[in-house]
Amino acid sequence: MPDRDEPRLDASTILGHLGVMVSVAALLGVVVAGLAIPFAGAIGIGARDVSRAMEQLPEELETQDLAQKTQMVDANGKTIATLYDENRIVVPLNQISRKMVESIVAIEDYRFYQHGAMDLKGTLRALVTNQVGGGVVQGGSSITQQLVKLTLVDQAKTKAERAAATDDTYERKLKELRYAIALERKYSKDWILERYLNIAYFGDGVFGVQAAARHYFNTNAKDLTYPQAAMLAGMVKNPTGYDPTNYEDRALERRNVVLDRMAQLNVIKTKKANNLKQKPLGLDIVRTNNGCNFTPAPFFCQYVVNYLEQDEDLGATAEERRNLIFSGGLTIRTTIDLRYQRAADEAVQDAVNPTDQALGALAMVEPGTGAVKALAQSRPMGERKKLGETYLNYTVPKAYGNANGFQGGSTFKAFVLASAIKQNIPLTRTYRSPEQLTLANSSFEDCNGPFASSDSHTWHNSTGSGTFDLYSGTQQSVNTFYAQLFRDTGMCEPWNLAKDMGVQLTDPDRNRVPTWVLGVTDTSPLELAEAYATFGARGVHCDSTPVTSIEDSNGKTIKKYEPDCQQVLPSAVADAVNDVLRGVQEGDGFGAQQGLGLSVTSAAKTGTINSNKAVWYMGYTPTLSTASVIAGADQLGNQITLNGQYVGGSYVSSAFGSTLAGPMWADAMQTIDDYLPQEDFVAPASTDISGVLTAIPDVAGQSVEDARATLEDAGFTTVVGYDVDSEYGEGTVASTSPGAGESFGSGDTVTLYPSTGVAPERENGGNGNGRGEGRGNDD
Repeated sequence: MPDRDEPRLDASTILGHLGVMVSVAALLGVVVAGLAIPFAGAIGIGARDVSRAMEQLPEELETQDLAQKTQMVDANGKTIATLYDENRIVVPLNQISRKMVESIVAIEDYRFYQHGAMDLKGTLRALVTNQVGGGVVQGGSSITQQLVKLTLVDQAKTKAERAAATDDTYERKLKELRYAIALERKYSKDWILERYLNIAYFGDGVFGVQAAARHYFNTNAKDLTYPQAAMLAGMVKNPTGYDPTNYEDRALERRNVVLDRMAQLNVIKTKKANNLKQKPLGLDIVRTNNGCNFTPAPFFCQYVVNYLEQDEDLGATAEERRNLIFSGGLTIRTTIDLRYQRAADEAVQDAVNPTDQALGALAMVEPGTGAVKALAQSRPMGERKKLGETYLNYTVPKAYGNANGFQGGSTFKAFVLASAIKQNIPLTRTYRSPEQLTLANSSFEDCNGPFASSDSHTWHNSTGSGTFDLYSGTQQSVNTFYAQLFRDTGMCEPWNLAKDMGVQLTDPDRNRVPTWVLGVTDTSPLELAEAYATFGARGVHCDSTPVTSIEDSNGKTIKKYEPDCQQVLPSAVADAVNDVLRGVQEGDGFGAQQGLGLSVTSAAKTGTINSNKAVWYMGYTPTLSTASVIAGADQLGNQITLNGQYVGGSYVSSAFGSTLAGPMWADAMQTIDDYLPQEDFVAPASTDISGVLTAIPDVAGQSVEDARATLEDAGFTTVVGYDVDSEYGEGTVASTSPGAGESFGSGDTVTLYPSTGVAPERENGGNGNGRGEGRGNDD
């Protein structure tokens, strides 16, 4: 029985459209029967033209995987970013509410489960209604035909293909119908409906019913109620016009049309429909941010994307890899620890303001795995330069962040130190190191012989002058000391070692020069953190990686990223480097003086480059390596001196690694101190490393024989000196020279002074033999 509101058709109207109805009925009948066209003249299309067009169509429509959003998660599985070209989450039909199925079928194609690819009755009804209305009043396409159209639009790669998929022509309708018949032959009705609900656009940038349920109602598709389902079902006709975030009244009116239709079809009772129509939309909008800008770690996220886009295992071309990342519905499991990331962010933000003519950056890497735990920089991600924003990622190598990095300064001295130890240069070797030293460039050995240059270079200290060994010369970062040590090691081995440890050195003809030991080559915080992590891992170098595994939309692992590690330094050599560099953090080292120590054992190396354009603090523990840099940089990225700048609100008269980059390093590391395991560096063995410094045991009060045994077990040579008055018993050891607690090299001689047993009349000062090297500022 017709609805009372439907217009009555008079005889003249019916006759006026009878010809069109007959033609369309004939055409549709022939197509459904077998796609043969045994007639001519139907609606202006010649039989041969239609037949030829039909023959040119593929028999099947290839349905590709639907684009889905990818999620990036931290080391604990918490989502930190979503990446997508289309905000969609594909779900099976059994995970979609039955109420949603009933709603969409009722409003779009209520005879969906009864007819084939085309609902002839619905099409004829729509045709008559549209002719009467003088335009498009009702749609006649079945859900299967709509799916074909949506699929062609979704898979269109050009504007022309998209236009062809939406042309309002009979030719397009024929093509659509041909494909619809193919789909009905190949797939079940449930498959078609599932695909339709997953491909449909639901407005406000949301594709598919699962993403729509989450976006509009903060729920899942399987839990949709009738009012929620009716609103979503009503939107597919005009997703923009019925978008409730812009047109709530229209969306409410359309929802109620769907509820009325469901009541008309006896899907729900009329009384229930009327009650449901009184309810508000009940929106609970949940925005899904797309991309890295809005994540808790934007530059780490950007690094992950760039890292994966260069992984050829994920596709033969860059386009294929990008499509997989942004449309594959992947779960990218990363190495980031948000506790470390927050600490790094806060430290950088406290140290350097976004609009300063300086930039601060931190990178954290786990020794033994290469897992990148945090990346932070003072300039936030964005394009508004007046607010200090940038898309340049200064924390990573240029290949992943498009920034050149900064000269490494004296952090490169550690590679020379390691090479010297490996070459059996004793840690006790000394060089007289004046404040200024001129050396001929030809006195330095390159990989193929003496460095080919007739020039010389004059080296300058900012740390005073004196005679230093590998301990004090490194801890005080004495330039003229390292010029002589680099000359003795040769330039080749330290250069190659730095590359093996993760510093991406290029162009040796230009960069491998005598002054390379002063870090004249640009590098990034991540490269240096990776390199020093090799020391923390006792000589095992692991390539930095921000990803542990990737899973597809079904949860199947498509790639695991195992640590890529190899031993590049003997463990004893790394142990000796650690023993030297821990002195920066202990005693009267630069770090200890500035309060940069941790509750766990740590080691460090400072760095300052020419004209104080960048300062570094490269500190690490056995389980975490963190590079800290503050560099002078204007808003265009041009390097300038830090001297005379206001950085973080404080005036910098002269910048040094321990006084500027060091506190930023400490702010981050001291915040996460409690999370770091209580592990110590392995002490280097005197049998493996020449000139290892060992603290002299306290043997006062022991018998001479026991004292000698104790000292010799520690690697020292002993001699017995003259007797001295002391409170210790006669014949026992009163004191030693050097004194207890002082550090000397393996094989050094310790003199024991036996006691007379007679207490001295007046207590003398201690017999310590301090080393007393001069100390200046950081390099």
